[in-house]
Amino acid sequence: MKPVRWMGTSLRELRAFPREVRTDIGQALYVAQEGETDPAAKPLKGFGGASVLEIVSSGRGNAWRAVYTVRFPDAVYVLHVFQKKSTRGIATPAREIGLIKQRLADAERDYRERQN
Repeated sequence: MKPVRWMGTSLRELRAFPREVRTDIGQALYVAQEGETDPAAKPLKGFGGASVLEIVSSGRGNAWRAVYTVRFPDAVYVLHVFQKKSTRGIATPAREIGLIKQRLADAERDYRERQN
């Protein structure tokens, strides 16, 4: 089973989510660790293909997201978790996308360092 690596403050942020949301996200990440894709996980647009995925969970009338990558064969990197507060459309806000891109670059660096 692949280990999960948490980028930035993603683990701390996840721990603040409601229990039912943490359970949904944890289940989807467990499936990713086994090399599969949970039905709650969908490719995140703008990242070319299905190597960056978004888990969508609803709880207490809110929308919660966790973004992870399976780009690396030896680990699942959780890039960002957040509560989607925008009421306009389903698109991920540009500020969140920017943070995801930054953490993806950090994950790539981390993965390369661990290979050496």
